[in-house]
Amino acid sequence: MPVCTKCKKEKGLDQLDKFDDKFMCYSCLYQNNKPFKIFPIGFVENQLERGGGFGLKGSRDNVSKIRLFESQRPFLYKLEEDEWITVVYYFHKQHKIRSTFSRGIDGKKVGIFASRTPNRLSRIGITNVKLVKIEDTTLF
Repeated sequence: MPVCTKCKKEKGLDQLDKFDDKFMCYSCLYQNNKPFKIFPIGFVENQLERGGGFGLKGSRDNVSKIRLFESQRPFLYKLEEDEWITVVYYFHKQHKIRSTFSRGIDGKKVGIFASRTPNRLSRIGITNVKLVKIEDTTLF
């Protein structure tokens, strides 16, 4: 059974996160705070792929689609009147978590809070995007 590198207690993998190739238990990482639930309301569809190294691979000229679940239709009221929307999303694909790394844009070694890396403990991202149009429950 893995051991937390901070408190030295044995914990199950469901109670640990691994970063910088070391295990740390949720009690030590999050100071005994309970996690909260995030429910999906849709998914993003585009032609971009995460390659090795910095950023995404593919043409950024193509418009991404946010396909909302049908249950979200009532919440679209007057959204078409806005030019920009803020999208909060969850990095659902597991990435190796690191506390520091060399930032791709300038090569400077920084902590994850000084970057836009998806390799973070919270796995939550946020971005502002231009709303081109809405068709049914799909945002472009």
